[in-house]
Amino acid sequence: MAFFKRKRKEENLEKEKIDRNLHLEEKTEDGLVKTTLSFHPDWELTNQEKYVYQYKHEQLPLLKPNQISITGIRLIEYNDGFVVVAFLRNTLPKAVRFEAVNLLLLDENGNAIAKKQFELDGLGELPSMACRPWRFLFSNEDKLTDTIPAEGWQIAFELKQSNPKHQLDLAESWEQQLSPLQKEQLEKLVTSLPALKQGEINFMGIEAKMTDEQNLAVTVLIRNGTDKNIQLEQIPLIVEDAAGDVVSKGGFTLNDFEVKANTSKPWTFIFPKELILKDNPDLSRWKVYPPSN
Repeated sequence: MAFFKRKRKEENLEKEKIDRNLHLEEKTEDGLVKTTLSFHPDWELTNQEKYVYQYKHEQLPLLKPNQISITGIRLIEYNDGFVVVAFLRNTLPKAVRFEAVNLLLLDENGNAIAKKQFELDGLGELPSMACRPWRFLFSNEDKLTDTIPAEGWQIAFELKQSNPKHQLDLAESWEQQLSPLQKEQLEKLVTSLPALKQGEINFMGIEAKMTDEQNLAVTVLIRNGTDKNIQLEQIPLIVEDAAGDVVSKGGFTLNDFEVKANTSKPWTFIFPKELILKDNPDLSRWKVYPPSN
């Protein structure tokens, strides 16, 4: 009986030794750290899948101590978006838990081609000196470009600026037509306006005048306070004069019209005379806005 107790004790000691070694950091001579592969306890993987992850893990570059890193290893497209399989690595001296993280998908030139915020409560605790695979689901709405390359991409944490400066975004046609003084005046206008709320998009009228053809030309500053580029295809607008009367309303179709993240873009909309609802409108004061419904 003593023999079996001693044998079980030796087996338990050996198991504890192995478990400790799995979580010890492995440092190289230059101080870089090699992580240990850790699977989420709820993941059910075949031996073949584990082998693939182990192989991919062995190919990863070493990290410096005290780093949190993400590395993409596979991209799978489907009708409604795509999935990125990535390794999250932790070389801090303690385990970490993630809450919400903002991730960017970058092309081979480092340009953002998709972005999304992920809630990572389900990831659980990532042990110290560990590497854990995870799947990140992007929808088509998260794309910043029409196509996602199958090769050359990488995934990264988005490092947000505390207060990014709102800038002027000019279409190429405007770049060519405006004088340097006009550009400078627009830039001063954009930077002097009250800050937009996070995620806000609004329309600010700059100029309204009747043309020689009795059309109404309204120049609008489209302000994008979101952290994503926006594409505008159909824009319905209403114009009111100083008396609060509706002068004109109509819808406009735009082709490849984009307003970059955290920028304001000027554009002129022409209401044909057939859509003018009031003769001799008072444009000393006026406003333009999209209908509420």
